[in-house]
Amino acid sequence: MDETEQDSPEAPAVERGHNRQPIVSVLGHVDHGKTSVLDLVRSIGSERQASVMDREAGGITQHIGATEVPADVLNKTCEAMMGGKKFKSPGLLFIDTPGHHSFVSLRNRGGSVADIAVLVIDVMEGLQPQTIESLHTLKETRTPFVIACNKVDRIHGWRTQHGRSFMESFKEQREDVRSLFEDRYWKLLGQFSEHGFNIERYDQIRDFRQNVALVPMSAKDGEGLQDLLAVTVGLAERFLEDRLTDTLGAAEGTVLEMRDEVGMGKTIDVILYRGELKVGDKIMVAANDGPFETHIKGLKRPKGMAEMRDAGKRWVNFDSVEAACGVKIVAPKLENTIAGTTLYLANTQEQKEEAENAIRQEWRAIFDSMPIMCSKCSEVFPRVDFKAHTKKGPCRGAEEERKGVVIKADTVGGLEALGFELAKLKIPVRQATVGPVNKRDILMAKSAQDPLNKVILGFSVKGNSEVADSLNDDDSEIRFFSGSIIYHILDAYEAWREETAEKMAAELRESLVYPGRLLYLKDHTFRAKGPAIVGMRVLGGRVHIGQRLMKLDGTPVGQIKSLRTRASEDVKEANQGDEVAVAINGPTVGRHIEELDEFYVDVPESHAKRLKKIELNPVEQEILDELIRLHRKENHFWGR
Repeated sequence: MDETEQDSPEAPAVERGHNRQPIVSVLGHVDHGKTSVLDLVRSIGSERQASVMDREAGGITQHIGATEVPADVLNKTCEAMMGGKKFKSPGLLFIDTPGHHSFVSLRNRGGSVADIAVLVIDVMEGLQPQTIESLHTLKETRTPFVIACNKVDRIHGWRTQHGRSFMESFKEQREDVRSLFEDRYWKLLGQFSEHGFNIERYDQIRDFRQNVALVPMSAKDGEGLQDLLAVTVGLAERFLEDRLTDTLGAAEGTVLEMRDEVGMGKTIDVILYRGELKVGDKIMVAANDGPFETHIKGLKRPKGMAEMRDAGKRWVNFDSVEAACGVKIVAPKLENTIAGTTLYLANTQEQKEEAENAIRQEWRAIFDSMPIMCSKCSEVFPRVDFKAHTKKGPCRGAEEERKGVVIKADTVGGLEALGFELAKLKIPVRQATVGPVNKRDILMAKSAQDPLNKVILGFSVKGNSEVADSLNDDDSEIRFFSGSIIYHILDAYEAWREETAEKMAAELRESLVYPGRLLYLKDHTFRAKGPAIVGMRVLGGRVHIGQRLMKLDGTPVGQIKSLRTRASEDVKEANQGDEVAVAINGPTVGRHIEELDEFYVDVPESHAKRLKKIELNPVEQEILDELIRLHRKENHFWGR
């Protein structure tokens, strides 16, 4: 729809069989050029690309974006290839999805909305992990797709020309350059074949139902774009006619983001893929506490080919909009809307009930993927797999362990992505919600028993006004890790976790009574009593001031008052092999202890339990086992 049509506020009523524009999802591996392809699309007719990529954190797209290409722009761009024919579609609606591997669920959501997909690959790198993951998504959602074989300009000797089609370009390349391209092409053909897909260069393909079309191009230099657009629109119109005319029924759309726009207040960006929305309609969307109803006060769409995230003040008001389109909705109470969920029309009681049920099921499915911990084996599983785990072997009947960190994100997709990465690190999630960090989140994090879980991880969120200052206080009881790139958040958290664990272990080692065994050396009696001072060799383990000694039969001896080396240096601790003068309160030499006697460091029962969780050296472990055996002669449950 062009800008002159946009200025007409009232669109005609939706008639059965009207063609809507196809929704195109752009997928692929990180850095293979998905956003560059869309930047090229948005640059049609302009001299300079409007680069969204430059503004994305870390150069990685981390939110879904949407761009509409009107029919007149499509027809003009592809005029040479179409031979004067016109597309039936009113345009194309592109959805830009994240390519980083942690965004699998967000990418799945984008794929499920799409009619057709463009899978972007780097001709030099071929199939990479996220490319393969995208192929699985496309297969599961049965979404037809076209392969944009990007970066042909990287082939040695390839000469590009902005706006030129691939077919024209290929004829102009030297024979040796064409040969290099063919080598890459056959390698790609083999890689796709391994995953069950038959691919063929689009200009050589005979049966589009049996083979996936591959379109070589250079998004960087603007070559091959008309080929990609023509093939994408042509396939959609040829094979998806029923889907593209199935626009009747109650309106449904996907909420991309919730925004606070200057002069508008809280708004939501939506991809409307079914039905029609009008100003005044009641709609139902999801919040943290369940579905809620509101009414539309305004419908806005970006002017021309502006990307929804970058439209600024370039918006046109509409009284009604039809699928498929990207639209900004102004309505009350949108501040709690969860991005990534589905919007439903709710004008009638029946529509309202259906919407409530659908939203609850969708929300439940999201949290089924969150990682939790088994109370018996301490293994971490996605919640959806936990029931199956509890039916197996020794973990039969296990319960969910209420342990883990608190995670926050600005969208459902971000929340899923963060949970996905934490599951791989076997870090359970105790609470996961969308929106700014609030007091409830802090209280939840503070209540964690494990100090390593007194943490809030926030993806693209900050604290609200009530908690912002305390959240970033160095003396805060909890730690807050936030940022706009997930792997940076996780790197910072893992570094802190490792450092904190080492400190905790050091403190634990210092305060714990470790097992030790000592020998009273012959001719090394320096004082008989008050306290007795005798020379001893540490045969194994360690000994520390303040610890108590016992004989090998379990008879108590006394408490160590001081330790001194042969160089007359006072020390707090002696380790295996050291010889020290030991001052012991309690015993008398010749009455309670004798030369060549051996002693154990008597470990308190509570310390023995903690020592079982620490990796001791073989000698220390042997001494601990013997101490446990001695104590259990009198108390069968000692140290259990």
